[in-house]
Amino acid sequence: MDRAEIDRRIRDLIAPFNKNDVTITDATTFQGDLEFDSLTVMDFVAAIEDEFDIIISMNQQAEIETYGQLVDSVKKLVEAE
Repeated sequence: MDRAEIDRRIRDLIAPFNKNDVTITDATTFQGDLEFDSLTVMDFVAAIEDEFDIIISMNQQAEIETYGQLVDSVKKLVEAE
């Protein structure tokens, strides 16, 4: 699965969580730009894990600050499956 396909699928998943209708770019931050709280992050991560049949560890989550980092991380996890 290529990065563009992963990006498209994550954009579909993020839409209901994007309450302020922020324009999503690779540099968009989850805390600053999207104002995700910890519960929102947990729900969003669960949606991604279900969509791609992967597990994103707490350590990996802690390192992901931007949308682009998330897409890259999911791509690596999908390729490792």
